[in-house]
Amino acid sequence: MELKGKKIAILATNGFEQSELEVPRDRLKQAGATVEIISLSAGEIKGWDMKDWGRPVKVDKTLDQASPSDYEAIVLPGGQINPDLLRVEPKALKFIKDIFDAKKVVAAVCHAPWLLIETGIAKGRRMTSYKSIKTDVMNAGAKWEDSQVVVDQGVITSRNPGDLEAFSKKIIEEIREGRHTQRSAA
Repeated sequence: MELKGKKIAILATNGFEQSELEVPRDRLKQAGATVEIISLSAGEIKGWDMKDWGRPVKVDKTLDQASPSDYEAIVLPGGQINPDLLRVEPKALKFIKDIFDAKKVVAAVCHAPWLLIETGIAKGRRMTSYKSIKTDVMNAGAKWEDSQVVVDQGVITSRNPGDLEAFSKKIIEEIREGRHTQRSAA
């Protein structure tokens, strides 16, 4: 119960990669954290499971109901559809940026680094991502690495569903250790 008393936001909308939401959510809960699914609208959001629509997930709060100050970290699942829809939503970008600016953990997997690009968080950082957006990440001013998990002052990135165990473990470690709070200004 390393994270007992810690609250974590997972920001997602329809088209999130199923495992990229469920695995970190489940590992964080197993570590004792309270995990809330935040989305654009109330109700449910539907995942994408490899090649077709997956299972729905209940939304705990909308962006209008959630306050970045309530969370120790934010997890951004990938899939192609989910981050592409979120990166054009000013409220979603502000929520992510506010958590980052408060020196809290920001974790993005697969295509979710698109959100770190849109918020300006990627610039000057070591990162990884799904291979098809490597050029996007580099063009945003990040130093791209082909590694399971890359951590740069509390910004955690991973490549794909095969990295989810290492990604989840690193999120727990970063929250527990609090090293991200020494993040320097970007």
